[in-house]
Amino acid sequence: MTTDVAIIGDRFMLPEMFEEALQEACGGTIACRRLQQPWPDAPMEHGYASPGMDGLKEYMGSAEEVIGHVGDAPVLVTHLAPLSRGMFEALPALKLVAVSRGGPVNIDMQAAADHGVTVVNTPGRNSSAVAEFAIGAILAETRNITRGHDALRRGEYRGDLYRADITGDELSDMTVGVIGYGAIGTRVVRLLRAFGTEVLVSDPYKQLDPADMADGVRMVPLETLLERSDVVTLHPRVTEETRHMMNERTIRAMKPGAILVNTARGPLMDYGALHDALADGHLRGAMLETFAVEPVPPDLPLLQLPNVTLTPHIAGASLKTVRIAAAGAAEEVRRWLAGEPPLNPC
Repeated sequence: MTTDVAIIGDRFMLPEMFEEALQEACGGTIACRRLQQPWPDAPMEHGYASPGMDGLKEYMGSAEEVIGHVGDAPVLVTHLAPLSRGMFEALPALKLVAVSRGGPVNIDMQAAADHGVTVVNTPGRNSSAVAEFAIGAILAETRNITRGHDALRRGEYRGDLYRADITGDELSDMTVGVIGYGAIGTRVVRLLRAFGTEVLVSDPYKQLDPADMADGVRMVPLETLLERSDVVTLHPRVTEETRHMMNERTIRAMKPGAILVNTARGPLMDYGALHDALADGHLRGAMLETFAVEPVPPDLPLLQLPNVTLTPHIAGASLKTVRIAAAGAAEEVRRWLAGEPPLNPC
């Protein structure tokens, strides 16, 4: 006897990659049916803007579409499909939901508990991708890569980027402050060590790995990190404690001429305060991958500044991320079928 597994993927987390991982993990014990949503070619929705989706954050797809596809399947594997309280009520056979992302923000978790549905996720799926991207972001900003590129696209050959007062320094002669020492922050630290960078870390809830400590990495208070770092890169989770942690006071506490990199989350930063510090020259530059509002409004003042590099929240976009997330979700399904406890219950 086989167990029905409903798969709802998209154009990043491909449904066929979910199915391939599931078949490898579970073999002939499952029967899969697939649905592909149009994200990222179409934007995600938000629960506060949709009737009946209260409590959900970002998601993709309508309740009718999801309910119709899942039907009587006891297992749903998805990336972005929503599950609201009303949807759980319409899916009484559903027992397990595997969400292939770091947090189940598309699921009403209280409703899942009330209906006896286990929800699992895949934390750390994009740690490697984001850490690599953060290093690329630092290099792009410190070495004027985007400045040179933008100028050439305009037909301007900027030889002045060789001037001593404009050109960037090398990571081997810089101090980089890493805020947040979790799955991504620790990878960033180890990549920076390969450049010979002096690395400072601030995280009140972590202790340094002995290998990092032996290599000269130092754990310091946030104020010390901001004061001494040529580059500050953000990697904490968003909590009430970290929301707007980079504000007018902390940005102004940064070393004059420093660079700020945010490949984590938009709510960590006060973008108005950042704009002012960039515009008046307190900071040399910034590299921003995430924003308070996404998609970014076309009139965002930061878009007009010449000393900012911007990307549209793509740091986690790698095929390795897809493979890790699909394999993690598949392993959770295998464990559920075998009566084993989940690895990453939400």
